[in-house]
Amino acid sequence: MNIEHLKDNGTDIAVISSEEELIVDTQSALDLAMTVKYETGAANIVISKSAVCEKFFVLSSGMAGEILQKFINYHVRIAIYGDYSQYTSKPLKDFIYESNNGSDFFFVPTKEEAIQKLTETQ
Repeated sequence: MNIEHLKDNGTDIAVISSEEELIVDTQSALDLAMTVKYETGAANIVISKSAVCEKFFVLSSGMAGEILQKFINYHVRIAIYGDYSQYTSKPLKDFIYESNNGSDFFFVPTKEEAIQKLTETQ
């Protein structure tokens, strides 16, 4: 795992890159968030969809809800970038739409858009 610390428009952002899945359950997500906060001081995380296990995107598993609730509790914002076109689940599409209209969690196609979302909604 590599953590790149950016400061964009006064917003601290940690851009995570990894060849392996980093978020595989609620505890690994929380560990990642706390590691990022400790190492960079940033509460804004940009991460590739490939670093998040597929179970996260199965809403009936409850994993996404648990993780997002933990992030809210710890004041962590996250933008996950990647291709979401293969998902056909209406509830997941609605979840992504609602998240993207909020201010804490975003699902966007590119890393640049992820950084921009976290910067403009601070």
